[in-house]
Formats: sequence, structure tokens, C-alpha cells
Amino acid sequence: MGDKVECRSDHAYPGYPVAFYWQGLRLEVTKILSEEQHPWGYSFQAWNENLGIFELNFDIDTDQWSVEQR
Repeated sequence: MGDKVECRSDHAYPGYPVAFYWQGLRLEVTKILSEEQHPWGYSFQAWNENLGIFELNFDIDTDQWSVEQR
């Protein structure tokens, strides 16, 4: 099972990340630093004011998110 990411629905599929879960904590996205579309899905570099930069990746084939701290 993938990581949980909350998205705004007014953005192209899969949505625009506004919050995500990391080690049991719900963290709000303070700012999107970059976004890229890849053949496999979408990648967002997200800034959280308390814990820094995270990479949020959405895999189209599995319909799942992954979250990594940078």
C-alpha cells in the first residue's frame, strides 16, 4: 500500500498535493518547489515549514503515492 497524500481536485489528475503523512504525522505542504510529469507518473518537490523538503511521487500504473524526505 502506498503513502497517503491529500490533493486539491482543481488541478490535473492526480491532483495538487496540499498535505501528506510522514511517520504518523500529517504535514501540510507549505510550498511546491517543483513539479514534473514523467512517463511513469508525477513528481512534486514539496516544502514543509517544519521538516523541510519532501519528494511526493505518484505512480500512474499502481495508482499510489510515495513520500521521501530529502
